[in-house]
Amino acid sequence: MINLEISDSKINIPNADISKPKFTINNETKKIYVTANKGNFLNNNEILLKDNVRFKSNEFSIETEKVIFNRDNQTAQSKTKSLFKSKNTTISSDGFDIFDSGDRIVFYGKSFVILK
Repeated sequence: MINLEISDSKINIPNADISKPKFTINNETKKIYVTANKGNFLNNNEILLKDNVRFKSNEFSIETEKVIFNRDNQTAQSKTKSLFKSKNTTISSDGFDIFDSGDRIVFYGKSFVILK
């Protein structure tokens, strides 16, 4: 597992390299569409997505403010307040990791789960 620190004090990039970035996490059974208002290249594979970051598939959506997205590994990590919504579940957390090409999501910190 990759540990990257995301916080306002550690990553402060004033201008965006990408305006309105769009990416897709693909696996054999689904696609997760990723959008944000701004993006900054951290290296060849990693992009810091900022401001209104959304992950959307046919099964769920996640909203947050900052995410490091790895294009090569098809992973994403956030340490900012996040809201996960699906048909019967809502999860509010302090961050998350998406890995295994979107098949696994781990939520971090204080989390609040509502099951319907």
